[in-house]
Amino acid sequence: MDLTITAAAEKFIRRMLRMGGTADAGFRLVVTAAGCSGLAGDFSVESTPRAGDAVIDRQGMKLFLPAQSRLLLAGVTIDFADTATQTGLVFQNPKAAAGSCASSAPGLPDVASVSLSSIGRRATNPS
Repeated sequence: MDLTITAAAEKFIRRMLRMGGTADAGFRLVVTAAGCSGLAGDFSVESTPRAGDAVIDRQGMKLFLPAQSRLLLAGVTIDFADTATQTGLVFQNPKAAAGSCASSAPGLPDVASVSLSSIGRRATNPS
């Protein structure tokens, strides 16, 4: 899959996996089309992928991606920002239409973010 994950984003994802999962847990990222950058997302740490999720293994870090998310993330760079105004994953989408928002500053990359407040933890029932 043509998806870039920066070192900062990888560090964040691995931290979430350590905090919220088991050894086999994965980081489920659901991305939807929305906003100026074209992307919005939500994530959770889950013990197993859901039906239809693809499991992407990046050096032992498992991502669980639904089909729609895989389509939207093609060619996207996932980064992590921790600033005074934003903390969370940031999607840099080179496919987003330039100037698609009147409030966009010229020359800035189109980005969307997933805030830390969207963290969810799935309880699993071992059977």
